[in-house]
Parts: sequence; C-alpha cells; structure tokens
Amino acid sequence: MTDSRHALIIANDRYADQGLKKLRAPAQDAAALERVLHDPQIGDFEVEVVHNASADLMRRRIQGFFNDRSRADTLLLHFSCHGLKSESGELYFAASDTEPPLLAATAVASQFVRGCMSGTRAGRTVLFLDCCYGGAFSRGSSSVRASGEVNVLESFAKDEPASGRGWAVITASDSMEYSFEGNQLTENSAPRPSVFTHAVVEGLETGEADLDADGKVSLDDLYEYVYRHVREQNPHQTPKKAAELHGELHLAHSRRGRIKIVAIPSPPSLETAMNSDDVLTRQGAVMELRKRLQHTELPMAEGARQHLEEVARNDIQQIADLASDALSEIRLAPSPDHLDFGLLPRGSPSRKRSVTMHGPPLARHCVAQPKQPWLRVDPTRSGLEVHVDTAAEGHLSGDIVLKGVADESVIHVEGVVGPAHETGLRTEPEPGPSNGSTRPAHGSDGNRDTVVVEPPRIPPRPEGPPLTTPRQPRTDQSSPSRRAPILAGVALALAVTAVVTLVLAIQAAVVAVMERSDEGVYGNVEDNIREHGALTPLTVCLITGAVALVVGAFARHDLGARREHYTRQAASGTHTLTSIAKGLAIPGLILAVLAGIAYLVGSPHW
Repeated sequence: MTDSRHALIIANDRYADQGLKKLRAPAQDAAALERVLHDPQIGDFEVEVVHNASADLMRRRIQGFFNDRSRADTLLLHFSCHGLKSESGELYFAASDTEPPLLAATAVASQFVRGCMSGTRAGRTVLFLDCCYGGAFSRGSSSVRASGEVNVLESFAKDEPASGRGWAVITASDSMEYSFEGNQLTENSAPRPSVFTHAVVEGLETGEADLDADGKVSLDDLYEYVYRHVREQNPHQTPKKAAELHGELHLAHSRRGRIKIVAIPSPPSLETAMNSDDVLTRQGAVMELRKRLQHTELPMAEGARQHLEEVARNDIQQIADLASDALSEIRLAPSPDHLDFGLLPRGSPSRKRSVTMHGPPLARHCVAQPKQPWLRVDPTRSGLEVHVDTAAEGHLSGDIVLKGVADESVIHVEGVVGPAHETGLRTEPEPGPSNGSTRPAHGSDGNRDTVVVEPPRIPPRPEGPPLTTPRQPRTDQSSPSRRAPILAGVALALAVTAVVTLVLAIQAAVVAVMERSDEGVYGNVEDNIREHGALTPLTVCLITGAVALVVGAFARHDLGARREHYTRQAASGTHTLTSIAKGLAIPGLILAVLAGIAYLVGSPHW
C-alpha cells in the first residue's frame, strides 16, 4: 500500500455503571484486529488501541486521530462497545465511566464522531461499529430499556466530508438488533471475538474476503464477505453499510493464491486434552501439536497448524504464547533473501543462484511467483534456483513472492546488464569446482547438499581506461537488531542462576534442620540456618528470579515494538528463550517465597 494508513481501535468491556452489561468480546476483538491490520503483508496500518477509556479520553483520542491529516491518508476507526440511545433519539458510545442518565456528559456522541470525520483532511475514512445497541434510559429506571430505533447509519450519513475523497460506515447490526457474541454470555465464558469482528479478521487474514481475486481486499469485498459470514452464523444480525466514495477503497493485501493443503484433523484425544480445564494438560497437548507440526506428512502438519492457530487466538496468554512459538517455526525462511547478480554481459547464458528454504517440511512447501518477466524460478531438493534473463540492457530490480500455507516472504533480486562489446565481457561456460566458483552448502534437513553458484567473474580489460559501473543502492537499510535475543539470553541465565541458588539454599536449610534436631532442647534453628548460610542463596534466588522475569518481559516488548528490525530466526529464538526463562523463574520464585515464609513463621517456635 502506497498511502499513509492509520487505524484507531476503541474497545470497552468494563463499565463502572452496574446497569451496563459487561462485554466479553472487545478485548479479544482489539488484539485480533490490531494484529491483522498492522501486519505489513495484510493491512499495513499504523494501529493504536484504546481500551476501557473514560469518555473524556475517548474524545481526545478520536479528535487527535482525525486532526493533522493529509489527502494521502486513509483512516480506519473501529468501535467495540455498547451503543446507547438518548431519549431524544441520538446515538452515544459508552465509555468506562458512562452514566446512562448523563449520556451527553459521560458518553461519546455519534454527532461528535461524525463531526471529526467530516472535518478531517484525510483522503478516506472508514468507520466500523461492532456495538450492542441498547434503548433509551428512562428517568427513575436502573437499567437501559430496548425500545424504539437507533437508526445507526442515519447518525453518520447526514454530512458529506468537507474534504477528501469519501467515507464509509459499516455497522455490525441494524437499528435495535443486538450484535450477539455467541449463543450465551456468562461470567465464566472464555473471551473470544464477536461474530462481526471475527469475520473481518478471518476475511483479511486468509484473503477469502478478496471475492474478485484481484489481489486486494476492497471495502465492497470485505462488506459482502462479512455480511454472508454474519448472516450464516446468526440470521438475526444484519450488517449494514453506508458510503460516499470516489473510486475503489482497498483495505488490505489479499493472501489468496497461497497454497492450500487438505488437513488431517487432530485426533480426538488431542481435542479432548485441548478442551481440558487443567492448564498443564493443555500445555502437553500444545507440545504434541508442535511435534505433529514438524511431520513429513503435510496434511498431518497442516491439521496441527490450524489447531495451533485456534489455540493462539482463543486460549489464555500462557497457552497462546506456547502455540505462537510453535507457529513461528513454520514461517517461510529463504536464505539468502537478497540476490545481487552484479554486472552481467547482455546476451550471456541465463545466470542462476540458489536459495535454501529452511525449517520443517511445511515451512519449505511454498509457491514462488516472480513479479518480473526476466526472472525464472525452478524448484530444487533444498529450495529454489533463481535464473536471470540477460536479453535486455539496464538495471534489474525485482521480487520473487513466496506463498506458503501460513505466510508470505519476498526474495529481492538485483543485477546490471551491460553491452558485451563495450565492456570487454565475454560469455563463458559455468566454471566448475576446480576454480572455486561453486561451493557446497548444507540444506535445511542437514543431510542434503545444494550448490550455490557464485556470480560470474569478470576478466579485466587488457587495455584502455578502467570500466566504472555505478553501484545501485541497496534497499535493505540496516542490519537486523540483536537486542531482544541478547536480553532473552540474559533472562535465561538469570533464571538458571535463580534455580541453582534455590537448590543451594534448600540443601543448606536441610543440613541446618538436621543439626537442630540433634541438639535437642538446647538448639536454635536460626543459629543453624545462619551458620550454614542458607539465607544468602535464598535472597539471591529471589532477586535473580525477579530480574529474569523483568528482562524477559522487556525482550518481548522490544520484539513487539520493533518487529521490523528482527529476523524470523531472532524472533523465534527470543520467544523460545523467554518462555524457558519464565518456566524456570516463576516456580523458583514461588518455592523461594514459600521457604522464606516457612523460615519466618517457624524459626521462633523451634
């Protein structure tokens, strides 16, 4: 996407007023929608999330979101909260501090949002309303009653924007219909996206919303997809759309065309384990799915992948992180992902370079799509072989898009084709291994070899001025960052230190207690504990364990905030190291705290 794209997600699921029902979906809605909109391969939006904010903060963020924009900007505002109607019929969006009798003062009026949309200089604005609409609040009543009509779209379709190319509003339900979050909503139900937002996320993430298969998801495509999906899930809910647009608005890249594998579902035993109330049982099930993900039988691995994606979306954070770590192992990982063929003589035989695909079989299974006619790609046992046509002179710069079952990747190719008669270049056959122009490299499975062909060597001119060819600037701007993996390694080292010192403290405490028992009525356990130095390693354990958790959290935060600076291998390694560090530090801290409490409580009495 070439335009500047910004999204603001407002999700409120907790309200101070007891008359407003708590919602289960908004927090999960915000996380799922933020992920898919921010993904550079899908929405490529800059995303801000406002969660459980007051009415004053909501108004500030909304007005700030629409201010200081240009015609090149595309803005998307998403509401996931209660929608309330005043007695005069105006629509309001509920904030965390909303008092239904005081809607004008404690809620955000639709007229305020409409005014911000109308006054912005942004080229295009889109509003998504995934709200449960309640009726007017009666004086003397303690709850909201559903009566009359809200006429949601009419609240936004009155004014045409003062500038820009247009606007659009899509609402999850029409008038007084309720946006159901499922068949029932109880305090013990696990949070999950609403039907509407789930359809938006699924349509963008899978590319199925690209109904005309043109490679982009337009607003019309998305609405038609969401409408059908929501009506199939809940016939009582009717999404609606109002728009004044000049030209077509593309919301996202399409992932259609990615290869699909008919998945073998997980065994019933695994399904039962994943539905267990016991966290450890679900952890074991995720580890088993991780093993199946590495299987050479692609249908079995694809079934595990789909199951892990569901777990990563819907389970608690601890289990979801384990599933996400497993899924990171099957991302496409071409090596190298940048090929520079250097200077090539025009009309010379097609040059070729090899690319190795790393990871398990499911990660290496992909389709390569060259975007320029001078590129050709042939599959090999360990990856791909890239060929460059030298028929036309000039600077070559193009991409090869790799589409797998889970994600996409790009290999960038560069080269310069010059006239052979002017440069003194001559066409030669591909050199053999005797002159060192080819080298073996191990494939991703560890027991196969691939031949990486180096760029052809250019013989020097026997006479005349030296040839100078301008170097083309590289598009990769900086080397990958290493901060997060280093911090993750430090966190793991601290966690191991905490466990080791805990073991030393326990050993010293056991010896001290045994000596106290031998001394009879004249002994003092505090003296024995101090004599054997059990308190020092216990204190070190508490400090290092806590610091390990803090450093690990900072590593994950840095990885999420600067994800574009990290390679997939670095991200996967960071997730793995921090997960191990957390698994060691938390039990160590719990045991150390219990030991300290036991010492403080028991030593005066023994």
